[in-house]
Amino acid sequence: MTQPATGRTVPLPSHLAVGGLAWTSICAAGAALSPGASPAPDPDQVAAAYRSDRHLLIDGEAPDVWSPLSRFWRAADGWVRTHGNYPHHASALRAGLGAPEDAADGDIGERLSRMTAEAATRMITSAGGLCVPVRREHPHDDAALRRHPVVETHRLTHSSPGRRLAGPARAPLAGVRVLDLTRVIAGPVATRTLAFAGADVLRIDPPLMSEPAWQHLDVGHGKRSTLLDIEADRPLFESLLADADAIVLGYRPSGLARLGLSPEALAERHPHLVIGQLSAWPGRDSPRGFDSLVQADSGISWIESADGTSPGALPAQALDHSAGYLLAAGLITALRRRGEIGGGWLVRTSLRRIAAELLGMPRTDDRADAAQRSALERHPSPVRTQEFDVAGRRVTTVAPAVRWPESPQVFSPPRPWGGDPAEWW
Repeated sequence: MTQPATGRTVPLPSHLAVGGLAWTSICAAGAALSPGASPAPDPDQVAAAYRSDRHLLIDGEAPDVWSPLSRFWRAADGWVRTHGNYPHHASALRAGLGAPEDAADGDIGERLSRMTAEAATRMITSAGGLCVPVRREHPHDDAALRRHPVVETHRLTHSSPGRRLAGPARAPLAGVRVLDLTRVIAGPVATRTLAFAGADVLRIDPPLMSEPAWQHLDVGHGKRSTLLDIEADRPLFESLLADADAIVLGYRPSGLARLGLSPEALAERHPHLVIGQLSAWPGRDSPRGFDSLVQADSGISWIESADGTSPGALPAQALDHSAGYLLAAGLITALRRRGEIGGGWLVRTSLRRIAAELLGMPRTDDRADAAQRSALERHPSPVRTQEFDVAGRRVTTVAPAVRWPESPQVFSPPRPWGGDPAEWW
């Protein structure tokens, strides 16, 4: 089902079928939690969930969620898109361009304007920064990607059956333990969905790489958060894995492999695990990436252009959110299979695979979409929110959109980032 049966559409106006993708993704998570008996979500709440960063308030103020270095720039022969929300990525971007650490936007823009898009991308990425050319659509690549499932599931081991999903109707994943090694939006949305359904989710972050406060408060609901150096504290990490039911990976595949955390290595040491994996692009060599960069690389940014001369963006970070909900659905299904027939399972998708799915869906009238999007920005769709006190800060977030017959109406609050011990409850 790609649209609500009521005929109401999800108000995420776009040249592409973003509303249909959002509806399908959230319905998939609900159906996995309650096969055959999942009530339909509210279309307005689905839209709000996908735009949760636009509704987030911290002490009554909307946080600034984009760095000045996360944007489109005009190059000598086209456009590039960069991402610099994390300080180390911003530093690497400046270093790649030979700019001083305190370089202003104007200096960055002037340097980029003298380079081709490919040269700028090469220089920035070689320094560890994030940049892609803004490309036109790749129909053949998209068709090839669509020949594979949106979420791929493979059995990796033949271990005996594990715990069955037998939690109470309000919390169907109660008793399930999940290690969360993800960042930004897609992975945290997946693990937030598991926590909402009752799983004990323990997020692990490296001690020296802090998370933007707004990001944790937007997607950290119901999870515990701990800091752990996996290399230095390997015995503790392996003991957590031994008692986990699932682990969700959101870091670069090559980086995970260097740490012995590839799905195959994990399955060899812990054959009972259900392993979820998200990457920006498909394959073991996926470079670093974010939703905005995949939009630019896949052709979405030109399709969403308001004037045909400068690139645009989707009305929400829909690749991230859809990847998160769809991965959660796949993980829940794999956990159920493991309880019935055993085995360790790998469940994976990529933002680029989600982009190919969106690009293959029916498109809508450009002019009508432009007017609808303008109206959405002036008058956002109705939204249910919830308020928490988190470490003395008043936080307002969007209430959940995923539904099953006895689902709660609100998330459990986020806990302070990095404030929990590295142990299971």
